[in-house]
Amino acid sequence: MSNANPVDHALIGYVRVSTLEQHEALQVDALRAAGCARLFTDKASGKLERRPALDALLEQLRPGDSVVVWRLDRLGRSLRHLIDTVQTLEHQGVAFRSLTESIDTTTPGGKLIFHVFGALAEFERDLIRERTMAGLTAARARGRTGGRPTVWTPEKLRVARQLLDSQEHDIAAIARVVGVSRASVYRALRRT
Repeated sequence: MSNANPVDHALIGYVRVSTLEQHEALQVDALRAAGCARLFTDKASGKLERRPALDALLEQLRPGDSVVVWRLDRLGRSLRHLIDTVQTLEHQGVAFRSLTESIDTTTPGGKLIFHVFGALAEFERDLIRERTMAGLTAARARGRTGGRPTVWTPEKLRVARQLLDSQEHDIAAIARVVGVSRASVYRALRRT
């Protein structure tokens, strides 16, 4: 536990290297030079959702602290993840700094840059959604529907209905005979 006065605001560094072959020395040196007394280090791919050191860092933050990274890509898995993480920090009263890109959310310029990033990420998400919907509409116009093809043939459906109507078989037995799951039997018989 630190002997620091609780009103002191800490610069806390976060280091991430993607592979075991990479070394964190460059990031550590830069963060120490920036004044970070504590560092949290993850040796994991940025694509991983859970990073233990980042989670530990986020749990220990206090309002007024600043999270410092060497480069933006060290913190976020994607632009959306980066923006969400920085917004979470902002809601906690924690600032964010990236040394390489010279972004500091305690300054008006730093806040502006992050709002622009957020707008771009939202625009990208909307474009993807729009393209997906247009593609689905075009496919439907050509008679194609999404999803897996049905395993139910008219013959299988007839057999399942006969077995159920005989009241000698339960749903599990019908599913085994027809070669489908119980849930599929329930859905198919509910539709007919």
